[in-house]
Amino acid sequence: MKVVIDTHVLVSGLLSPYGPPGEIVRMISSGALSLCFDARIFSEYSQVLGRPKFPFLKEEIEALLEQIQAKGAVAASEPLTRRLVDPHDEAFLEVAAAGKVGMLVTGNLKHYPSVFRHVKIVSPAVFLENYRKLNY
Repeated sequence: MKVVIDTHVLVSGLLSPYGPPGEIVRMISSGALSLCFDARIFSEYSQVLGRPKFPFLKEEIEALLEQIQAKGAVAASEPLTRRLVDPHDEAFLEVAAAGKVGMLVTGNLKHYPSVFRHVKIVSPAVFLENYRKLNY
C-alpha cells in the first residue's frame, strides 16, 4: 500500500514504538507500506530524525531512510492552488495528490482539510483501522 506519512508520525513511532505510529514505522521497515515522497519530504525526514535531541541511533535512521528510498515512490508534484495554515505541510499534500495515494497519515489533522481530491487525511489510528479492513 502506498501512502504519504508526515514526519511527526515517523518521530512519534520511533520514540514510542507501541502505539499506532510505532506500528506504522514497523510496517515501513518491513516493506508492508510504501511511502510516496519527494526531495523536500525526504530531506525533512533526514534532517528531523538526525536532530541531536532525539535518542535515535544513526544506523537505525540510515536503515529506515534506505528502506523508504528502496521501497518508496518518488512523486513530482505541483504547488497547491490554496495555501495551508502551515506552509511546511504543503509538500505532503502536494505529493499525496501527485502520487495518487489514498491516504496522507498525519498527527496534525487540524493543519489539513479532511479530504483533498482523492486523498483522505487521517490520523495514525484511523489509518491502521482502514488498513486492517482492507487486508482482512
